Amino acid sequence: MDASDVRIGFIGAGQMATALGRGFIQAKSITPDRLVACDVSADAANRFASQTGGSVMAGAAAVLAQSSLIFLAVKPQQIAGVLAELKPGITSQHLVVSIAAGISLAKLSAGLGSSRLIRVMPNTPALVGAGASAFSRGEAATAEDGKLVQGLLSTVGLAMEVPEKLLDAVTGLSGSGPAYVYQFIEGLSDGGVRMGLPRDVATKLAAQTLLGAAQMVLSTGQHPGQLKDAVTSPGGTTIAGLHALERGGMRGILMDAVQSATERSKELGEA
Repeated sequence: MDASDVRIGFIGAGQMATALGRGFIQAKSITPDRLVACDVSADAANRFASQTGGSVMAGAAAVLAQSSLIFLAVKPQQIAGVLAELKPGITSQHLVVSIAAGISLAKLSAGLGSSRLIRVMPNTPALVGAGASAFSRGEAATAEDGKLVQGLLSTVGLAMEVPEKLLDAVTGLSGSGPAYVYQFIEGLSDGGVRMGLPRDVATKLAAQTLLGAAQMVLSTGQHPGQLKDAVTSPGGTTIAGLHALERGGMRGILMDAVQSATERSKELGEA
């Protein structure tokens, strides 16, 4: 299987599936005629079709029949039923990629048999080509399978292969992380409004500031602490602001958020 002839199917057509599908289309990794999906919610399926150009199928078995690479994009609580529905039709020609939070490769294998499996934790900024994904291969998945999935995910952002034992931490950090960042942007914007800036100006400045700072970290390769120190003058405005953040325990709160989300991911996998 290679990207030139892969046909992609999504079991579950919610926000994450739509973000990935639309991202693949925008990056020209595939064409809409090679993209299908199904969902128990007609509204979700219709949104997927309207935003990606892909086709909607009647159910998981129909998606499987039309696809060589299948993304399992359902809630963890629904995964057992989906695996049971797919198992009779799975062949060695299928590569199954799960983005269900907390569901281990062992559980996927128990439900599908000795299939080619890859477990992925993506995030929604894939929709704008700025995703952050990590993946782990099952025993039957080949190095070429890994390269295919990494190549697809790389068209919509950063993609890294990690040992499976680290995927819950990835879920807590980058999987759930966009929500933390949105709250941070909202807080900066609120601060700007409190100091007299119009809301639209404050929000755009806050979002662009986070975007630029993140790009500095990725582009320079420098430690965030080094970049922080470079803009922190003795007795200046930045150190005054940093002092306020330290008094509020910002770093500890962020660490707690990642820990809580990681632990919840583990709980979902054990349910």
